[in-house]
Amino acid sequence: MKAFITVIGTSLLLLSTTAAAVCTGSGSFKTCTDNQGNNYTVQKFGNQTYTTGHNGRTGSNWSSNSTTIGTTTFQNGQSADGNTWNQTIQNIGDTQFRSGTDSNGNSFNSTCNQYGCY
Repeated sequence: MKAFITVIGTSLLLLSTTAAAVCTGSGSFKTCTDNQGNNYTVQKFGNQTYTTGHNGRTGSNWSSNSTTIGTTTFQNGQSADGNTWNQTIQNIGDTQFRSGTDSNGNSFNSTCNQYGCY
């Protein structure tokens, strides 16, 4: 779980640093680059989103694919270290159920609601 959170955290960190990024494209296809040499692309096709990124400092690449069907989202990707991960997120009312395998091969499950995650 920690490695998966690291993968997501790294991806979010890259995305959060893009406040100063220059992005080109439209709502269905964007390419962004920041002043640290990081770049990523986001492609949306209906209920599917494909994201690929490159860390300019380390030279590593990562990717993420997401498909939403009804209230369930299926995600998978490849972390910067080359390992794969997957996650299924199901929303039922105000509760979100997550399960999957992190980039180290560890399975995880969590439930989140208005009171937190456990």
